[in-house]
Amino acid sequence: MATKAEKISNFTWEGTDRKGNKTKGKSSGKNIALVKAQLRQQGVTPTKVKKEAVSLSFGSKGKKITPFDIAIFTRQMATMMKAGVPLVQSFDIVAEGLENPSLRDLVLDIKNEVAAGNNFAGALRQHPKHFDDLFCNLVESGEQSGALETMLDRVASYLEKTETLKKKVKKAMTYPIAVLVVAIVVTGILLIKVVPEFENLFSGFGAELPAFTQMVIGLSEWMQEWWFICLGIIIATIYIFKEAIRRSPNFSDKVDKFLLKVPIVGNILEKSAIARFGRVLSTTFAAGVPLVDALDSVAGATGNAVFRDAVYKIRDDVSSGTQLQFSMKQTNVFPSMAVQMVSIGEESGALDSMLDKVASFFEEEVDNLVDNLTALMEPMIMSVLGVLVGGLIIAMYLPIFQMGQAVG
Repeated sequence: MATKAEKISNFTWEGTDRKGNKTKGKSSGKNIALVKAQLRQQGVTPTKVKKEAVSLSFGSKGKKITPFDIAIFTRQMATMMKAGVPLVQSFDIVAEGLENPSLRDLVLDIKNEVAAGNNFAGALRQHPKHFDDLFCNLVESGEQSGALETMLDRVASYLEKTETLKKKVKKAMTYPIAVLVVAIVVTGILLIKVVPEFENLFSGFGAELPAFTQMVIGLSEWMQEWWFICLGIIIATIYIFKEAIRRSPNFSDKVDKFLLKVPIVGNILEKSAIARFGRVLSTTFAAGVPLVDALDSVAGATGNAVFRDAVYKIRDDVSSGTQLQFSMKQTNVFPSMAVQMVSIGEESGALDSMLDKVASFFEEEVDNLVDNLTALMEPMIMSVLGVLVGGLIIAMYLPIFQMGQAVG
């Protein structure tokens, strides 16, 4: 049974490889003796091993490695190898040009694994947080076929387009939420800070206030007394919702199905799922991965439970001999245009090319929908804020207008 004394720590080391060349890097282990033993197994003779200081990662030193960082690393590795630079040397050149220190350390760790005799895919599998099974399998396929630079180029293109698509979908999802948050914050500030000043002014009028003004003042008094409870309920609701999605697959699936039915946003999510389906299947199939195995990777990459279940059904159908186009049509989630393009690809023997075209078409569709949503939301923000702020201002000035008419 593991104890606190057996906690894994990070160590920096220096030594010489099998050829006598000086090398250095980082390794993880329970203690210095075990790290030295690991290095010797990798063909490195350690001369200096030191435990790394614990970093809480609050500053820039612990900068997070994003999927875009991985895409940049892959693209640069592909460029280096296409230029004829040896693999190990490529790691050094790429690492030297990286601005993110965490990514630089990751690249050097991979380089040390490869330099010690491990293959590229095996070194990547040591870091599952940043390189998923799809990435590692594609790199392994490239190594085995002797076309690693071509495969890295293909993987880089896949990552760049996938992450760009995710960014656009995220933008489409966050924009309406931003409108609601701004509207709630502005309304809350007006009710808690501004309306009470008018209430003090109205208390000296001695006349009955208009019903609209009384309603706003009553809401303001309630907000002043209970605002912290409202804030707590909002925060708790968001937290519970996120935890429910994380912990309950059934609830998460229901949310995915509901989101597809939401106007505009559902259309964007649907087209982005189809684009991911085409992009991942095109990349894996072109890499020589069998169609049934490729569909396994595609299912988890669609980003939506409805399409995930549909892809698993397609996989089962294809494994029993059904053509991809017929199976896609039977799921009733793929548009006829996507099915027709896949049909042409199957009949012409250019399925990967047609899937790539499907992905490109729907990525462009998502791009256009997000741009349209952005253009639509800007006047909507002004309208919502105008109604809220304007309504509060009218409610506060109604008694003053009535008093002016009475005096007149």
